[in-house]
Order: sequence, then structure tokens, then C-alpha cells
Amino acid sequence: MRPLPTHLLPDSAEVVDGVLHIGGCNVLDLATEFGTPAFFYDEQHLRDRCREAVAAFGPGVAYATKAFLCAAMAKLAYEEGMHLDVATGGELHVALAAGVPADRLVLHGNNKSSAELRMGIEAGVHRIVVDSFDELDRLDQIHAETGLTPKVLLRLTPGIKAETHDYISTGQDDSKFGFGVSSGAAELAIDRARSAVSVDLVGIHAHIGSQVFAVGSLGRAAGVIGEIARSHEFEELSVGGGLGVPYVEDERAPTISEWGRVVREACAEAGVSARITAEPGRSIAAAAAITVYTVGTIKDLPGIRTYVAVDGGMSDNPRPVLYGSGYETFLPRAVGADRTKPVTVVGKHCESGDLLVRDGLVPPDIAVGDVLATPVTGAYGHSMGSNYNMVLRPPVVFVRDGEARLVVRRQTFDDLSRFDT
Repeated sequence: MRPLPTHLLPDSAEVVDGVLHIGGCNVLDLATEFGTPAFFYDEQHLRDRCREAVAAFGPGVAYATKAFLCAAMAKLAYEEGMHLDVATGGELHVALAAGVPADRLVLHGNNKSSAELRMGIEAGVHRIVVDSFDELDRLDQIHAETGLTPKVLLRLTPGIKAETHDYISTGQDDSKFGFGVSSGAAELAIDRARSAVSVDLVGIHAHIGSQVFAVGSLGRAAGVIGEIARSHEFEELSVGGGLGVPYVEDERAPTISEWGRVVREACAEAGVSARITAEPGRSIAAAAAITVYTVGTIKDLPGIRTYVAVDGGMSDNPRPVLYGSGYETFLPRAVGADRTKPVTVVGKHCESGDLLVRDGLVPPDIAVGDVLATPVTGAYGHSMGSNYNMVLRPPVVFVRDGEARLVVRRQTFDDLSRFDT
């Protein structure tokens, strides 16, 4: 028997007469009301993960908005006591437009423009995480022009290779991010920032990668930068994010609370007295959502495979194409059914690589017109999506206590030509 592993579903998921409900709402009814494809988020799941993060790391912990951002999500994270990590002028703008105070924002990015830095400084962001000597040059110039002195952290590269995909590994020496510890760049950056009048250096930051299951790696990184924080008596130490989440049946991951304990233990061993904070993103949003599709075509190729084509694809979830990421798939009308039919779930794009689930399982009675879903799609689906082939971007719906609210509407064909001149 291979029914869907229920630990991959949002916290509020329940099965009523065989049909999946999330947030007290029937998923098939949601698909009828809002159409497919669509992202359905368990709002209480999001809130509970934010609360867990605040409990684990304290009120300075920041939600990494790159995982999933819209006005409703920005408001939710802020309401639950989190700061927000924004990595571009666009993310900064969305957070401010959502009503998040600037002093609850942390500005990241490995190549911030002068305009983005000025935008953050003039708004009054809580921290700027400085990533390069060129950025220090830009901050010198902005200070000369405005007289403003932002509080900053320096992003350090601790020389630790995370056990994850190369494209989302960031803490090794060969990285586009941060000041390398082993090369001596970190100490040079600390000396320069401390002597500069253009910045107020309050601490350091490190991030070794994303989708990390080995919480020990996150602890080792905390230990490395913790030694630096202790030796320089910094008041603040951010260990970044990167905690992994399970996407498929056999995966398990530490909780945010467990991650927090490991980090605090590593910092305590290093004698760190600085305030410790972090930037979870995927672990907040990923498991909160499912994506629902409608099956349009089923092609059985005897002795090869069965293709199930749905009305979305790499435009709403590019992770399988980018990273070879695995997902489960199921039919919301029959959540507990045995999934005995192997299929490859593909999208509607003009690419042979347009895969959503390479080695999926579904009930054998799957048919054209069925609603099909993939779980754990709350992070890096909506945020990394595109309009490839001019496919319309899906809506985002929050569900809670039996109520559904549209927080991002589905694009229209007119939206596709709005910026043409």
C-alpha cells in the first residue's frame, strides 16, 4: 500500500469521506471556486511556524521573504512577531506597501545597487547585511551624500559545504556570497567597517545553504562564526536560514525548535554572548501549501512510462527543473487510496524538461478531468514562477477556520500585455 504520506500535508489537513480538507475547506470545492492551477495555503500553519521561530530565536528572528512573499504573507509574519528579510528593492517595496514598518526589515543581497541601499537607508531599515567591499564603498558614498549611518551586519562565509544541491549551497569558500573567513577577507572587512563613519557595525551573519537536513552542519557554521562574534564582542549574531523540509515519503527534517537548540548549544560552547537570531523561510512556508491542477491528458507509452499532463508546470514550480527536486502527487478526491500507478506528471510548456513529478504514484483510476495535487509547494513555487509560454500565474488562496480568502488573484490575458509599449 502506498497512500500519500500525511506528514507532507499542511497541519490542518483532514480527510472527510475520502476528500482532502485544509483549513476546514474542501479542496475540490476550492478548485471549483478558484480554478486550477492554484496555491492553497493553510494560514494557521503559517502562523504557527512563525510563532515557533520567534520562540526558538527570539523577537529579532526574520522571515526570509524570498521563499514566499505577497502583501498578505508580509502582514502575517509581522503580526506574528517576526522581522522580514528582504533581498531586493522589490521585496523591500512589497513589505513596506504591506504596512510592515521599515525598522522590522533586514536588507540582504550580494549585489545591492546604490539605489537599493539608499532606499533601505532612507526608509530606516533595521539592519543591512553587507556582502562585499564594493558595497562598503557604496555605503561610504551614500553617507557622504546623506549623513545617514545604518546599522549593519557583515555576511561571512564560514567555509562549510552544506549537504545540499550545489546551486543552493552558499557557505563554502567558493561562493559568490560574503567575506571568506579562511581567506582573511572577513577580518579585513571587520576592520574596515569598524573604522568607517558610514556604517555602525553591530554584528555578523552567515548562511551556508538551503534545504539542509543535517542540522549539525548548521551548528558547525554557528560555531565558526560564533568564535568570531566572541573574539570581537559583537552584540548580534545571525545564523541565517537553510533548514530543510521533507518533500517526499522517505524524508524527515529537524523542526525549527530543534534547529534553534542546536544553534544555541554551539554558540554557548563558543562562549558567545551576542544576541542570536536567524532567518527561516522554507521551514515557515513550504509545508503550508499544496498546488492543485486539473489533468488534461494521459499518455500511456507501453513499456516506457505514463505521462499525466496538467494545466500548470514549470511556470508555477521550477524547482524540479532547476534542482531535480522530488515531489509526491495524489488525488484530493481519494487521499487514502493506494497509489499503485507510476506516472510522470508534466506541465503544458513546450519543453521536454517541463516536469513536476518524475516518478510519481497515483491511484490506478486517475482520469482526464481529475484534480491532482502536489504537497509542500508553499516555498519557491509562487516566488520563482514565471510567465513562460505566456501561461497565466496562478492565484494564492489562504484558508482558515472554514473560510477561504484570495490574497493574490489569477493573472488575466490583459496582464500579459500591460507593460508592452
